[in-house]
Amino acid sequence: MTDLTAAPRRPDVAGVRRRSSAGKIALRWGLYAILLVFALYYLMPLFVMLTTSLKSLEEIRTGDLIALPREITFDAWRTAWSEACTGIQCEGVRPYFWNSVLIAVPGVIISTLLGAVNGYVVAQWQFRGANVIFALMLFGCFIPFQVVLLPMARLLGLMGIAGTIPGLIFVHVIYGIGFTTLFFRNYYVTIPSELTKAAKVDGAGFLRIFWAIFLPLSLPIVVVSVIWQFTQIWNDFLFGVSFSQAGTQPVTVALNNIVNSTTGVKAYNVDMAAAIIAALPTLLVYVVAGKYFIRGLTAGSVKG
Repeated sequence: MTDLTAAPRRPDVAGVRRRSSAGKIALRWGLYAILLVFALYYLMPLFVMLTTSLKSLEEIRTGDLIALPREITFDAWRTAWSEACTGIQCEGVRPYFWNSVLIAVPGVIISTLLGAVNGYVVAQWQFRGANVIFALMLFGCFIPFQVVLLPMARLLGLMGIAGTIPGLIFVHVIYGIGFTTLFFRNYYVTIPSELTKAAKVDGAGFLRIFWAIFLPLSLPIVVVSVIWQFTQIWNDFLFGVSFSQAGTQPVTVALNNIVNSTTGVKAYNVDMAAAIIAALPTLLVYVVAGKYFIRGLTAGSVKG
């Protein structure tokens, strides 16, 4: 007979919580393990490049591809920097590296500044046809590089800057204005228009409002524009090989010449060292400012 006066059994709340917590911990560690596997898979080429660049040719021929170097040597790095043969001459990537610096730095500064002014005008100083102009600039972002090669080459010839570093700077500025304008426009529309109206009431003009109000608030999106443009300009190969000549070629063109050189014995360690040297600036930029890039992209995503 059932004892109706007995107290009902209380559920084991603590046990349920322990099992739930253990399940969450197991799921979390499982996700970490999966992410670690993908990270290792993604970083494996970089690991092979780095270890190969620190090996001698003899060790590369007789050793394991993914094995650590038995004896670390930086001879390949010195050769890649100053003595690597490109098939025509032996001068390494050093002069081409500095050519890329001379192209990237002015190109980034000019395109970022122009994009900031354009975004400021389109977002805060509406005029007839502003949306049409912005749409056309946005359309220019999606035109393939190959389409503009012949018209751009003709224009550079007419301007007298074909095959020069200023010519390459001009090309990258023109092609980057659409992206930088898009970045700054989307950021500036989140800034209350009352700031502009109040500044006008106080007698501030177009440039004064931009320099005193908008530009100081633009650090997050400036970082986005700088990283984006620097990466695009530094990694560019098509414009570099199409609009440059001997003495003005960027580092990506020099890297292609070194890797595809058939002079003598193939020096894989030199190829890997040259590739890492060419990739170091963009890698350092993302390591140092990667988190600011993400913050800048999301800074203008919510208005108000």
